[in-house]
Parts: sequence; C-alpha cells; structure tokens
Amino acid sequence: MAAEGRVLAPPLRPPSPGGGGPAVPGAVPEPLLAAEVLALDDEEDLEVFSKDTSLAEVNSFSSSVPISPSSMINQYKLEDEPELRDLFITVDDPESHITAIETFITYRVVTKTSRGEFDSSEYEVRRRYQDFLWLKSKLEEAHPTLIIPPLPEKFIMKGMVERFSDEFIETRRKALHKFLNRIADHPTLTFNEDFKIFLTAQAWELSSHKKQGPGLLSRMGQTVRAVASSVRGGGVKNRPEMFTEMNSYMEAFSQKINVLDKIAHRIYKEEREYFNEMKEYGPIHTLWSASEEDIAESLKGVASCIDKCCKATEKKMAGLSENLLPILHEYVLYSEILMGVLKRRDQIQGELDSKVDANKKAEKDLFSEEIGKLEDKVECANNALKADWDRWKQNMQFDMRSTFTNVAENNLRYYEECLATWESFLASQRVELHMEEDSEDRP
Repeated sequence: MAAEGRVLAPPLRPPSPGGGGPAVPGAVPEPLLAAEVLALDDEEDLEVFSKDTSLAEVNSFSSSVPISPSSMINQYKLEDEPELRDLFITVDDPESHITAIETFITYRVVTKTSRGEFDSSEYEVRRRYQDFLWLKSKLEEAHPTLIIPPLPEKFIMKGMVERFSDEFIETRRKALHKFLNRIADHPTLTFNEDFKIFLTAQAWELSSHKKQGPGLLSRMGQTVRAVASSVRGGGVKNRPEMFTEMNSYMEAFSQKINVLDKIAHRIYKEEREYFNEMKEYGPIHTLWSASEEDIAESLKGVASCIDKCCKATEKKMAGLSENLLPILHEYVLYSEILMGVLKRRDQIQGELDSKVDANKKAEKDLFSEEIGKLEDKVECANNALKADWDRWKQNMQFDMRSTFTNVAENNLRYYEECLATWESFLASQRVELHMEEDSEDRP
C-alpha cells in the first residue's frame, strides 16, 4: 500500500460483496476477546473488535526462518494489482474531538478514482462512526437482499482503562477501512449514490443530505410494515427450494463459526497465560546461576533458550490475532447479516403471497397491478441474492483456506524455531561434557 490514499487490490480474489476488500499488510482488525461487554449509548461514538491489541503490529513471521514456495506470503507478494480497479479508498489519521456534549473520533477518508461520474480524481473528507452507520443503513435500505459488509460492533470491553487508547482507535480504523473497501469492490454497492456522497461530501454537505431522508413518521411506518411482513414471512408458502437450502446452510454455518470463534479466543487466552509464565520462568534460571558456579553456564543457556521460545510464542500469538481471530469474528458478523438478508427476502415473498391470497378471496382481479409489481420485486430480490450468495460463498471459502494455511505455516515455524533453539543448546552441552571427560582421562 502506498503511504497515502492508495491500497493494493486483494490478492488472488475476484471482486465480491462478501469479502475481498483490499488487503493491507499489517492492517487487519484485531480480535474480539471472550470477555463481558458493555453496550454503549448511541451518543457514544465507540466500537471495537478487540481489547488486547498490544501485539497487533508484530510481524507474525520471522525473517530468519525460510519461507516455503507455497507460502501465502509469497503468493501475496507475487500477485500483481488488477489493472481494472478504478476506486481506491484509505481510512487513516484519526483525530479526537471534545465538545461540551460529547467526545468522539473522526477519521480521514481519502478516495482516488478514475471514474467519470466523479467530478474530481481525489477527495479527502472526515467521517465519524455514526456516518459509517448511516451509510450501512442506507445501503441496506436501497439493497435489502444484497450482502452488506459488517461494521465493527458499537461496544467496548468491560475493564478497558483507556477508551481512546491508540490501540483501540487503530483497531477501529482498520475495521472501517476494510468496510469501505469491501463496498468499493462490490459490483453493485460501489455505484450506490449514498456511497458516492459519503466519499465526496464535506461534513456540512453530508449532514444536509442526511436530513433529506424520510421523516420520523415515515420511518415508523416502514418499521411497522417490516414487523408485519416478518410475521408473515415466518411461514412463506412459495419460497423457492434454493432459499430454504440457503437458510439451512446459514443456520449450520452460524453455529459452527460461533463455536470456532469461542474456541479460538480461548486458545489465544491460554497462549497469553503461557507467554506470561514463560517471561517469569527464564529470569529464575539466570538468578539461580549466580549461586551455582559449576552449572552456571548451563543455567544461563536454559534461560537463553526460554527467552528465545518466549519471543517465538509472542510471534505465534500475533499470528493468531492477525490471521485467525479477526477473520473468524468477521464471519460471525456475516452470519448474522446473511440471516437478516434471507428474512428480508422472505418479507418480500410474504407480501406477494398476502396480496395473492387477498385477490383470491375477493374473487376479482382487484390487486392484479400490485401483484405484478410485487412479482417483479420478488424476482429482482431473488436474482440479487443468488448472485451475491455465490460471490460471498466463494470469498468465504477463499478466506478460510487462506486463514488456516497461514495459521498452519505460523505454527510450523514456531515449533521449528523452538526445536532448533533447544537442539542447539543440547549440542553445546554435549560438547562441553565430552571436553570434561577428555580432561579427566588425561594423566
């Protein structure tokens, strides 16, 4: 990624809505640790993927360990940037704002494009989290059966000392950057008018545009209709088999990805506890060596090995926090989004079924025109979801393969590094032992 305003396109990945935002080395959202959370008021502009981000920027791969030809790192470096990409977005430069009412963070959003519908080739605006929420809601409103990328949740970990710590803010920045680039890579969402306004309008212009939306009474009416449709959608009569299969798939996927997410966080927690104990374990041997002259060098050697293994463990943990936890949690959020999309499709189908039933009871074609429009609406919704489903599933499978491959490589390097450390120590001890034996055998 260039220093300013330009990001690399995703390696080995076709454009898609369900995944495939630009890959940014070292800019992966941190994981959500298994801990209690506190929901914040809507006025508080906070959200986070992870409490513990101390290892976020540590490179999970050692430069001293050879990288295999099949390594995902090599694949990334060898992948050329697609030439057809015409929209580049960067989220950076967080800035705190303190007023008499609230404290919040804004981020700079830099957009570079060659598209003709933009008046300029480069834009720079500042946005806060509420603006991202507005964009997501507008996309869902305009495209109810498309898969809108997830935003980081609006909550904070209990016990976090500093709400606006650098780690916290950086975690949020990465997540927002990924959100926008996933939208930019989507073949439909990328041309949404509200998305264009979000990228180009200054703060006062965006605020004015927001006020042009539906009024409170209109929104309440939409909510009531949505609830009513949801009740009807629970027993959709003519749902195509394909969407029944999708629903069953997502129920199973949601259950499995949630279990994986919890186990991965538990493993990370245990790794951290092991790491903390190792940090105390090594110095004990060094202190001991001061009172044992005969085995002082051996004790120092053990302490050195423990220290090296401790550093390797730290890198392994960084690999988990960068390559596994954020992806698993992102797809936990995606599972919730997909279930919502399927419900909205059923609501549209339920509305059509209701009109057809009402028309039959009237024994006249009272609603023929409305039924025709609803049939077109259902067909458009079905086609949109089918296309998005295929893209999402393809990218989900790619992300999972890449993630587990990275974890496997990371684990392999960790154990190889620790094994080499202890083998080197053993070899040095054998040499010293032989030297002592030779000296004893001499007259």
